[in-house]
Amino acid sequence: MNLKGKTIVLGITGGIAAYKMPNVAHALAKAGANVHVLMTKNATEFITPLVFETLTNNRCIVDTFDRNFQYDVAHVSLANAADLMLIAPATANVIAKLAHGLADDMLTTVTLAAHCPKLVAPAMNTHMLENPITQDNLKTLEHYGFTVIPSGSGLLACGDTGSGRLPDEGVLVDYVARELEHEKDMQGMKVVVSAGGTREPMDPVRYLTNHSTGKMGYAVARACMLRGADVTLLTSSDLPPVPFVKMVPFATAAELFEAVKANAMDADALVMAAAVADYRPAQVAQDKVKKGEGELSIPLERTRDILAWLGEHRRPGQFLCGFSMETRDMVENSRRKLEKKHLDLIAANNLKEPGAGFAVPTNLLTLISPREELELPLLTKEEAAHRLLDEILKLR
Repeated sequence: MNLKGKTIVLGITGGIAAYKMPNVAHALAKAGANVHVLMTKNATEFITPLVFETLTNNRCIVDTFDRNFQYDVAHVSLANAADLMLIAPATANVIAKLAHGLADDMLTTVTLAAHCPKLVAPAMNTHMLENPITQDNLKTLEHYGFTVIPSGSGLLACGDTGSGRLPDEGVLVDYVARELEHEKDMQGMKVVVSAGGTREPMDPVRYLTNHSTGKMGYAVARACMLRGADVTLLTSSDLPPVPFVKMVPFATAAELFEAVKANAMDADALVMAAAVADYRPAQVAQDKVKKGEGELSIPLERTRDILAWLGEHRRPGQFLCGFSMETRDMVENSRRKLEKKHLDLIAANNLKEPGAGFAVPTNLLTLISPREELELPLLTKEEAAHRLLDEILKLR
């Protein structure tokens, strides 16, 4: 995550969940953001401002009329500087004040003056959260352009069990990253990405597969999400889910094909990074194995060429990008695949090159289109994903 050059204002209100917010402030500062913290007076009963000042290297402001900082109209200067405001935990009291335009402390004053995106994460007792008054206030905030982060559920500090928990710190950081980490040059686009390797069962114990971990496909899905796209990720991987992305699982090539047919045909762009096992045990051999008559050496049959099917059945204007893993003649073999499968772009890498291929955090891609070849340097898979999307947007 890269938030260098971004100014983020954190609003901390008086709830026990305030104890989670130092980790959020630290994560945002570590990502390069300039983090300013505003606290209500009640919030200081749960955690000291010194904690946030130590983590952010900025003065934590509580009192609207505090004179112990450089002269400025602080609520205006912070409101103008902010690229984003995150109010978490947001109590029922502060939510009510914001919904009705009340500004009686530094936090609510800056919020009312700011024009940047504003995120609110409610955290309170279940019955307070579910009270129709609080629900109406949250709807009012959404009407005025606030993003309300859904509360989690579980055992609350008050002893009740239900909704009202502040989401984990990582979830809050994900919401900030979605807003700020990248310009939204794919806003309105629907993208389908596949990731991971297929597994073709030989018997109840064994299967044919490959070394794909899905890391590259996941990096592409996350990059699309950060750039504003509506993303569906077809996956066989056990990696953590990509936030704000629809996840569709598959295991076999047949399941991947069904997922592709169900999700991909109305997409604006498809990036097929899944490594399909090219062969599966022949059905006759599978039947024999099930009956206990099979041998270890069983005949194989080719799996469906899903990428070629997409090339033959795509609708006008749909962009199709595939991946090619080669051990020799990378460019020549990949260009043949590009032409044979009717692709717009193919991302090729040579598995023999250091830093490229499966189960590593980096990749060495050559992007091949019908008109040109672009050789990328060794990049992290996240960086490579964004370079790939840059090329897709240029070619569309």
